Amino acid sequence: MNTPRLIAHRGYAKHYPENTLTGIEAALQAGACFIEFDVQLTKDGVPVLCHDDTLTRTAGVELRLLSLSLAQLEGIHVNESARFGDAFKDVAIPTLAEMVGLIQRWPHATAFVEVKEESLREFGIENTVKAVMKVLEPARKQCVLISYDKLAIRCARAMGVHRIGWVLHEWNNASRATATELAPNYLFCNHTKIPATDILWPGPWRWALYEVTNPEIAMVLGNRGADLIETMAIGEMLKYPPLRKRGCFASDK
Repeated sequence: MNTPRLIAHRGYAKHYPENTLTGIEAALQAGACFIEFDVQLTKDGVPVLCHDDTLTRTAGVELRLLSLSLAQLEGIHVNESARFGDAFKDVAIPTLAEMVGLIQRWPHATAFVEVKEESLREFGIENTVKAVMKVLEPARKQCVLISYDKLAIRCARAMGVHRIGWVLHEWNNASRATATELAPNYLFCNHTKIPATDILWPGPWRWALYEVTNPEIAMVLGNRGADLIETMAIGEMLKYPPLRKRGCFASDK
């Protein structure tokens, strides 16, 4: 039996606003060994944590993040009020630099840093990857750069990034050929895209499958060869005894 390890998808996103210091620290406190978050660039080239290129869903304002400077983001709260009401009314968009500070306080943790395609298109692949890697430098040994964009992955490797991950848009032969060419350290895929009859492609990578909130499904995927399972319900998943044994807890430090 292969028991996978868990990645906290955008932090402890089931109970906290996604991609925030509050939510990611809650995931680490819950026992996450691995975290994942998304990075976009502001208009003035500052990497910040956000999944979307607009603030509509997370902050409730009709603004495009990529068109705003860091200064213009001050006072905007990504509290996901549609989900949480006023519970997190003062939660701000963190800069990547602030997140690096948090990661360094949890030296056992590994962070998967997803560079979003919208920023890559808006500001250019090389400029975006370079901006992100410059900020990650103090914690580079703890970080893995990941992206859907295969050119961004190639660029990161050319810049000397040692650990990279490619996120699959589709599960098909073309994607398998690209994965073989890229030879990333990690391959990410939505588990629902993979037919139950297919095997996970063998290669030099570790498989990370996401959109899982059921521990029994996580165990099935582990037995199919998944090394890592990405979940927005990190606390609940870690209550399942086999998965809990592979978590990281304060008492273990």
